[in-house]
Amino acid sequence: MKINFASKINRASRILVVAIAAAAFIVGNPLATLANGGGKSAKHKVRTSGEDQVSVKFMGSTDRDVTFKVDFENPTGEKFALIVKNDNGDIVFNQQYTDTHFSKTVIIENTESDIQPTFIIRTNNQDIVRQFQVSTTLTQLITVTRL
Repeated sequence: MKINFASKINRASRILVVAIAAAAFIVGNPLATLANGGGKSAKHKVRTSGEDQVSVKFMGSTDRDVTFKVDFENPTGEKFALIVKNDNGDIVFNQQYTDTHFSKTVIIENTESDIQPTFIIRTNNQDIVRQFQVSTTLTQLITVTRL
């Protein structure tokens, strides 16, 4: 009778181990599925926010101004606004567009050594914000030549 009881405990232990392994597989499998696109077929694309549709790039500067290039992919052609704010949050540029492949060069007057322009693409349902800090450092090159 003890041998039979021991085999029942041994069998129960094996069932418990199999149940734990199955639970680990079930819990781990959704994580693997999410890592591969959430288990959705190619027909169901996840709608991304406008973050990847907007690009603001620093193009260069002179003594008097700083230049940025703003690109916005607007496949629906919906109305949007390009807003540029200065360090104080004052709107220095605000214009509405409906371009599907929008690209604009923005030149900002550089009157101080540090400026912090903010670029906003505003659609009906979201604001996409890009902020920059531009610091200007004046360096002086001095060359000494022995005569």
